[in-house]
Amino acid sequence: MAFGEFDLIDTYFTRRWPERDDVVLGVGDDAAILKVPEASELIIATDTMVAGVHFDKQTPARAVGHKVAAVNLSDLAAMGAEPAWLSLALTLPEMDHDWLTGFSHGLREICAYYDCQLIGGDTTKGPLSLTVTAHGFVPVGAALRRDGAKPGDWIYVSGSLGDAGLALAAQQQRVEISDSHYRRVLERLYFPSPRVALGQNLRDIASSAIDISDGLVADLQHILKSSNVGARIDVDEIPLSMALTGSVDADQAISYALCSGDDYELCFTVPESRRGVFDTAIARHPAKPTCIGRITSKAKDLRLERNGEVWEGMTGKNGYDHFS
Repeated sequence: MAFGEFDLIDTYFTRRWPERDDVVLGVGDDAAILKVPEASELIIATDTMVAGVHFDKQTPARAVGHKVAAVNLSDLAAMGAEPAWLSLALTLPEMDHDWLTGFSHGLREICAYYDCQLIGGDTTKGPLSLTVTAHGFVPVGAALRRDGAKPGDWIYVSGSLGDAGLALAAQQQRVEISDSHYRRVLERLYFPSPRVALGQNLRDIASSAIDISDGLVADLQHILKSSNVGARIDVDEIPLSMALTGSVDADQAISYALCSGDDYELCFTVPESRRGVFDTAIARHPAKPTCIGRITSKAKDLRLERNGEVWEGMTGKNGYDHFS
């Protein structure tokens, strides 16, 4: 008997998956039935990954499964949301059981870690692409947004920046790095860690937030545009990993941190009046944020500085753009 679409769903996306009490009906019907908690607002994010654009043939299927969920969970984190449900639209060129086993394993792992349930989606035949829609909750009025930054607010980023960009450059043989550094940055590229806990800790503290998916310069400018403000960044304060600084010179390392996509860290602003509360809230956070600058009143003006002078060492484009 042929192995068809519904066998695929039953084998790879129904058995041994996490289940939540707020899912009345999940995978297997025309649509899901879900319960939204009282006094909560629903946060929804969607991202697509396309073979040959977001990943290539050498990317392990498990990494693809992890990352297609992680990029959506990072969007929820930037809104301060608690993840709840995922839906998946999967387009496959053929029935590849080894690939499906690895992909579903990676997706199931991250769903279990963040207590997300797969609630449905679609499967079709065609060029390999994956679209995930993630749903989460925030208390009414507590969502983090891009439009709340004010002059004088401090600018922070979580974790370290630029590693995924270095990994991609090494994969494409645009830079040579040591095997140990390559393993470190490749892990960051393949298995990003969405800062879900940090996002929730920032509710009622941060004045604005965004996740860094297209590069710090590109994504910070979204906050500046939405909030009608400017920013001053001290490039020497940007957190860089030892793998990055040990692989390229100082200006190149900063350029990777400013312009590379796929970091999936958070960039956010904190008013001076809330810095004490913020320091207490994140004191034991594993990806302790770093203050890299301050919001200014000059709308949409991003000034990169070193020792108080304009820094012009950035090379390459300002961030990832599908159509540039």
